[in-house]
Amino acid sequence: MSEKQKLTYEKKTVYEKAGAEVVAKAYEYAKDYVKFLDAAKTEREAVTEGVKLAEAAGYRPYSFGMSMEVGDKFYFNNRGKNIYLFRIGTEDINNGIRITAAHIDSPRLDLKQVPIYEDGGMCYLKTHYYGGIRKYQWLAMPLALHGVVVKQSGEVVNVVIGENETDPVMYITDLLPHLAAGENEKTISKAFQAEKMNIVVGSQPRDGEEKDAVKAGVLQYLNETYGITEEDFLSAELSIVPAAKARDVGFDRSMICGYGHDDRVCAYPSITAMIDADEQTHTTMCILVDKEETGSDGVTGMQSSLITDIITEIAKALGGNEAAVRANSKCLSSDVTATYDPNFSDVYEYRNSSLIGCGVSMCKFTGSRGKGGTSDASAELVAWVRRCLNEAGVVWQTCELGKVDVGGGGTVAKYMANHNIDTIDIGVGVLSMHAPYELISKVDLYEAYRAFKAFYNFE
Repeated sequence: MSEKQKLTYEKKTVYEKAGAEVVAKAYEYAKDYVKFLDAAKTEREAVTEGVKLAEAAGYRPYSFGMSMEVGDKFYFNNRGKNIYLFRIGTEDINNGIRITAAHIDSPRLDLKQVPIYEDGGMCYLKTHYYGGIRKYQWLAMPLALHGVVVKQSGEVVNVVIGENETDPVMYITDLLPHLAAGENEKTISKAFQAEKMNIVVGSQPRDGEEKDAVKAGVLQYLNETYGITEEDFLSAELSIVPAAKARDVGFDRSMICGYGHDDRVCAYPSITAMIDADEQTHTTMCILVDKEETGSDGVTGMQSSLITDIITEIAKALGGNEAAVRANSKCLSSDVTATYDPNFSDVYEYRNSSLIGCGVSMCKFTGSRGKGGTSDASAELVAWVRRCLNEAGVVWQTCELGKVDVGGGGTVAKYMANHNIDTIDIGVGVLSMHAPYELISKVDLYEAYRAFKAFYNFE
């Protein structure tokens, strides 16, 4: 290494720094990630997949009040939409817990509670979008219906329509260009209105019906197939997501296009890194949380008191002090960031942007404009993480989300930090974030896995 190289900082790709062996492992690791991505299109499905991984690794269900001892591996399934994995290490619990926290909800369309109606000879479902979307991206494409219907009796009916090749798909119509002269003059926010994002689900009238015959046919299908009635939609959580599977992108197959990279591209390496690290010294925890896209509120969001409840239970069971445990814990808020896009270079500041293929991205602060809504990790924590990643040979980079006055975004980091837990964001860069199909690099995904594994094992 030259004297200049010792004194300067320059981003390099994983291909340059890590070599062919790591790249080959990255491409292999991506295969199982793609399976997870396709199987976990909602937070409920992500928890189901997470439980499978946990149980296969010897983790067992936890309930409040259970005793704990060194070596115990538990998972806590919070209402089917949020999961905590934790393993008890040999060191004093007052030394803190190593935590990664990722979210498993993604932007989508949710059905309204009274969604079914008929108009113009077609039956539709009314939707209410969830999270930050660009509405026009969801029009004129095949969509699938995922979720649960809970009957008045308490019976839970799982619904997935549109994923198998033999399934019908759902669809939102768009205006043909021949009639869109007026729409073309409008701003995007006015041209694409949320109340017009209605899902087409049928056009064949049911025999013998004089009114709403198409709707009657749809209700008959739902009743015969799933045993549900229109009133059952009142106690349902049903979401519209893209129907297609994740695919390799590029002639070199170096990238993956799929729905829900934000934030399953960090959730999957977080949970697999914890399982594979199998750390015995430190007490470790992986949190896959819901509701980040809408503010982290609610009983399954990161603002819930559940995180402190679980830490309190761990401290109490091991004879520790819960305040000391929190103060000495460290958390990686494992969330995505925006990858520099040359097609829209005017909204990025290149020197401080995440570059594709340059490894996992560390974001000292998120928020918007004047760092509004961020915890802003301390320089001491950044130095600790630098040492951790560098000693493990992880390829990483620093970034922020776009130019200062252009926009910004938030993660769960500030909610963890509010519990007096040192927290910093580190995750995978994403192109076309919040679109129905997002784009990531396989080597960036794998470096996230290596980073989280190093974090669990370090010192």
